[in-house]
Amino acid sequence: MSIRTFARLAALPAATAAVALSFAAPASAHVTATPSTAAAGAYTVVTFSVGHGCEGSPTTRIEIQVPESVLSVTPSRHPFYDVEKTIEQLDEPVADAHGNEVTERTASIVYTATTPLPDGQRDAFELSFQLPDAEGETLSFPTIQTCQKGETGWVEVPADGQDPDELESPAPAFEIVAAEAGGHGDDASAEPAADEAAEAPEGSTDETVAADAGDASPALGWAGLVAGLLGLAAGGLALARTRSSS
Repeated sequence: MSIRTFARLAALPAATAAVALSFAAPASAHVTATPSTAAAGAYTVVTFSVGHGCEGSPTTRIEIQVPESVLSVTPSRHPFYDVEKTIEQLDEPVADAHGNEVTERTASIVYTATTPLPDGQRDAFELSFQLPDAEGETLSFPTIQTCQKGETGWVEVPADGQDPDELESPAPAFEIVAAEAGGHGDDASAEPAADEAAEAPEGSTDETVAADAGDASPALGWAGLVAGLLGLAAGGLALARTRSSS
């Protein structure tokens, strides 16, 4: 094999890797949601990451639209943005996870930059909320990114069976998975351990044990006093015998 042929074969994997990276780079620059999965009915904190501006222009505003199945959202504070909730009235009242009647919901969270986010820097925004009890469902949060020049709508939701990577501007999303056993509301830990219950005699209480200890204390005190007096008497007798013998 000639040196020229070997060089061509060695260059082929490098070219293939370069093509793969060229396809992967735009995907990593999307507005994304982390984690990628969360348990049904659980309370969670989701981080929305913004990786770049609008074709080189700094970001000035991020609007995260909340899916209808989520009733209430609590945004985290951010030092470089003013945070605002957009509230909408429900057509009909619904009950939340605690049985309370709810007549309105959080429609969107808007972060307005006090200092624009430069194109070459990234930022993250945290939202806290309770997930609906909808195992297997994918929650999408269409997000509008406004910049000093231009705007990008990360709002595309894949159709059934469609690969999200095929979308040009996919909405950040994650999947709801099965709830874990022994989650929120499980009070089994409040029950006494079986070993602890077995150690206590039947019908005994802390007060009974304390009373028994109190009754025993005076008897022990008198016994100690008698033993001391006997020891003192024995010592005196021994001293007297020693003097008489001398």
